[in-house]
Amino acid sequence: MSRLEPPFDYLVNPTAIERLSFETIRAETDLARFGPMGAEVVSRLVHTAGDPGIADAVSADEHSVVSGVDALVNEAAVLCDVEMLRSGLSRRHLPVEPECCLDGDGVAQRARERGITRTMAAVDDWLPRLDGTIAVVGNAPTALYRLLEHLYAGAARPALVVGMPCGFVGAAESKAALAHFAEHYRQPAVWIEGRRGGSALAAAAVNAMARLSRGEGNVA
Repeated sequence: MSRLEPPFDYLVNPTAIERLSFETIRAETDLARFGPMGAEVVSRLVHTAGDPGIADAVSADEHSVVSGVDALVNEAAVLCDVEMLRSGLSRRHLPVEPECCLDGDGVAQRARERGITRTMAAVDDWLPRLDGTIAVVGNAPTALYRLLEHLYAGAARPALVVGMPCGFVGAAESKAALAHFAEHYRQPAVWIEGRRGGSALAAAAVNAMARLSRGEGNVA
């Protein structure tokens, strides 16, 4: 057992910390059902959550992850539902500056006038740029529902949808709707089933794909 008072005994070398972290993840997480790139994404989610059990709730098929990685190689836009998610994305690995429309001109006013959430109004502003993007929802179930409504209505398809809203109202249901759309309309998508999710996990998924787009990774 480590000491509870100084002097503490703990690792300080970042390379050693990362190596030991992913050795532990490989030892404690069943990644067998994922392809090589999917396993990299899932391992990053496990690392962020501190919970190997979250892998059981992740959908990250190889085709979807490859679609996301290829889009990033081609410098696709990354659209975020909230600023917390955008702030969590690694500029060091992303080829472009990620975008969030939540504080855009007229978004709050349109939301008030229509009686909808600000994230829904912000997703409406994604439409002119949606084709071939990475569309990421890490907070608001209403944003994911809105995106799906646009896709059902014939909007241009993202290269990948990352659906990881969290919470107790609509989170699990919106991701189930994403799963249905992905299956029936061949939309590449990565999501976490159930109530779990959040901006940190959504950012971890995109950051993992950004690393892969640069030839980096931790899962052998």
